[in-house]
Amino acid sequence: MSRGDDESPSYEEKKLGVEDGRLDSVALDNLPPDPDAHLSEAEKIAIDKKLLRRLDFRLIPWLSFLYLISFLDRTNIGNAKVEGLSNLMTSGQYNAALSLFFVSYSLLEPLTNVLLKRLRPSIFIPAIMLVWGIVMVTMGLIRDFSGLAAARWFLGVAEAGLFPGVNYYLSCWYRRSEFGIRAAIFFSAAALAGSFGGLLAAAISLMDGIGGKPGWAWIFILEGLATVIVAIVSYWMVFDFPDEARFLSEDDRARVIRRLKADRQSSAEHEDFKMKYFWASVMDWKTWAFAVIYMGADMPLYAFSLFLPTIITGLGYDGITANLLSVPPYAAAAVLTVAVGWYADRTKQRGLSNIATSFLGIAGFGMLLGSKHPGVQYAGTFLGAVGIYPCISNTIAWASNNVEGVYKRGVTLGFAIGWGNLNGVVSSNIYLTRQKPRYYAGHGVVLGYLVVALLGGSTVTHFLLRAENSRRRSGKRDHWIEGKSEEEIEMLGDQR
Repeated sequence: MSRGDDESPSYEEKKLGVEDGRLDSVALDNLPPDPDAHLSEAEKIAIDKKLLRRLDFRLIPWLSFLYLISFLDRTNIGNAKVEGLSNLMTSGQYNAALSLFFVSYSLLEPLTNVLLKRLRPSIFIPAIMLVWGIVMVTMGLIRDFSGLAAARWFLGVAEAGLFPGVNYYLSCWYRRSEFGIRAAIFFSAAALAGSFGGLLAAAISLMDGIGGKPGWAWIFILEGLATVIVAIVSYWMVFDFPDEARFLSEDDRARVIRRLKADRQSSAEHEDFKMKYFWASVMDWKTWAFAVIYMGADMPLYAFSLFLPTIITGLGYDGITANLLSVPPYAAAAVLTVAVGWYADRTKQRGLSNIATSFLGIAGFGMLLGSKHPGVQYAGTFLGAVGIYPCISNTIAWASNNVEGVYKRGVTLGFAIGWGNLNGVVSSNIYLTRQKPRYYAGHGVVLGYLVVALLGGSTVTHFLLRAENSRRRSGKRDHWIEGKSEEEIEMLGDQR
């Protein structure tokens, strides 16, 4: 099998030349019996395609819907702001409330994947959704800064487990070459949330005055109640990991585990948590490289999502019009997110995909920073969206492809996503009201993140992985596995 330069070749691929998805040449222990051993190769391929479609149908639509709800709930505060929420507090207090969400969110993210594995997805995900739905409703009842600050803190606590958890969860179901497009489809829900959120906020704000509550309060209350309902339904719609998922027959369970093993994934194995897996992640340079890259995309993502209605309002449009004009850039971002995910899966060049896409974001924020013309600035929001959103899911897939071990991968994703989200604190404090409508500080800081962390980090990591893969292909890492049993080699994860 030939991987792209961004994906580390496994020990078995170098030693045996194993084709993607084939077990024929590899001695593998502890595998369930092959239910298709008596079938022809063509029949096996047909069954595998049918199984993959079934997994997609069962997993992707509902999980994507959950992330749409999650992103809608964390960013609708930007829509509420232009509908009058900001009248309750100063600009500094509003920014501080935004920051509190990212602090609690980021502190808990590295731990959530361990909890997901130990508590089961069918319990963990509905539970955290129920909590954040209740918190969202309380945001519609606040009367001052202190109420908003408390609600945003606990919203961060509850939402911390969903995004890293679902990405980790999906990586335990799919082969590396299948994961990128599915991570992209899942994350495109964030762009759709921005698009849908603008329309929904514009409609809900028309309830202004009903029940004695302003329009912005109804945005929080109604969307929070919807989240509570979805959380309850999710108990039956979210499934556990492959070895326990209730929708799989025993034959399909065996097929899923065998196809993961064929991809040399430890996620096909049961693995008990040990602190050595945590430290293996912390000591791996890739963890921190992907954390820098993710930071370079995630801070601009939140700056864009939280302040796009404000930016458009600064171009001279009122609240409802600003919310409606925020829809098209998000729609464009959703399309390109899926396209980049598909391309990166096909070519296995996730680093180059990040590099190319980041130039679009750099151009977009350059337009916002350098032009006074509203038409040019609005066009810049399109390029900004399509240059940021695809890099989020692509970076997650890139990290997942290059980190092996059930818990190590989970911890690495938690650290990378947590560090990226901690930089959301920066995004909450750079769009200063006194700089309206040009927002030099906000656009400039976002541009710096895109250039240094996203573009620079992706470039450096791409070439470091190329160099490492070159050493592995030439046999310079073979001493890592000399004298070890097959089981010991398997437990080395991405160090094999």
